[in-house]
Amino acid sequence: MTTAGTPTTTGDLSELPDMMAPELIADPYRGYGRLREQAPVLRASFMGVSPTWMITRYEEVHAVLGDPRFVNNPASVPGRQVANPVEKVMKSYGLSEQDARYMAKNILSSDPPDHSRLRKLVSRAFTVRRVGELRPRVEAITSGLLDGLAASPGPVDLTGRFCYPLPITVICELVGIPEADRPDWRDWGRDLVSMDPARMGPALHEMVQNVKALIEIRRSAPVDDLVSALTRVHDEDGDKLADDELVTFVVTLVMAGHETTAHLIGNSIAALLAHPDQLALLREHPELWPTAVHELVRWCGTALLTGLRYAAEDVEVGGVLIKAGELVSPVLVAANYDPRQYTAPDRLDVTRQPAGHGEGHVGFGHGAHYCLGAALARQEAEVALHALFDRFPRLELAVPESELEWQPVPGSRRLERLPVTLD
Repeated sequence: MTTAGTPTTTGDLSELPDMMAPELIADPYRGYGRLREQAPVLRASFMGVSPTWMITRYEEVHAVLGDPRFVNNPASVPGRQVANPVEKVMKSYGLSEQDARYMAKNILSSDPPDHSRLRKLVSRAFTVRRVGELRPRVEAITSGLLDGLAASPGPVDLTGRFCYPLPITVICELVGIPEADRPDWRDWGRDLVSMDPARMGPALHEMVQNVKALIEIRRSAPVDDLVSALTRVHDEDGDKLADDELVTFVVTLVMAGHETTAHLIGNSIAALLAHPDQLALLREHPELWPTAVHELVRWCGTALLTGLRYAAEDVEVGGVLIKAGELVSPVLVAANYDPRQYTAPDRLDVTRQPAGHGEGHVGFGHGAHYCLGAALARQEAEVALHALFDRFPRLELAVPESELEWQPVPGSRRLERLPVTLD
């Protein structure tokens, strides 16, 4: 393995740790933990595309996420023509060049001033105040889903019956996806993260076509939703929102607004069932739920890695010189388990208070690209978990914990199913 202080220029990746190795996907906590203890910055390979710098420790991850010298778009690296490996990876997974552009160039992969312009267009919909106003609706959707579960005999799969329906209903209502189309969006979302070329390309194509059709409907008959608002912005001032950006925005908001939250809820249910002492504490002290959700984001959040970033200039991180144009991947799961930042980081502790200012974890990122929907995701998780365990005090896994099946999705921690008995 290449040492942290020795940059590698060879194209041979065989001796570098592979960030998509099956053992890392199967057990990212111990796998990335071992790499973190080797060095704060390591040379690694990412999906066989190019060597990249893996950032593993909390201090360095937090610094990189907040440093504007690390950019999300390779075109933002001045004076250099940097290849975009993401586009190559997308094509290798069956995404047509025409459709792939809607994934490759979005708010998540943009930098200021474009990122600032795009974020400003929707940020009002995700403020803490606006999210607070949505809470009664989130509670009503949750209550309806729990009623449906209560009427089901035998074991149920919470992933399909509860964890997915809640966030996809909330984000689709907010964005403006019609109720009849929502089951399709859930299926397309699962296909898009499946890493199966036969499923990914068709799913993205259907998403794009669905959004284009919806934009035309809202253009002629606007309502009170984000699609109508964004369409109006586009039509009144194309400089604020271009044609492709409008479609991409809707796809990104719906995907980002339900996939990670659904699995945060599922992962959290499994975690609390495996830690009955922590669940008992929450039942005894329900005021701890907001704190508990932060701890669950740290301990079993969906996102393990951020998207790739690029050094816009030569930057030293953790004693290593990262040269302009080189790839960087902050490893969130390694940072969130860093013993230099947390006491007993492997322990789930729903009373854990953040050290210093802020959330005390990087589960939602940090800096300019901090998750736009973090407040909504936290609220949905809090409402869902609190209501579920209140409604079904005898909730148990229907299979041994060791038999829970995790999806082999790089960079994410996702349960395939969550079978439980309710009583």
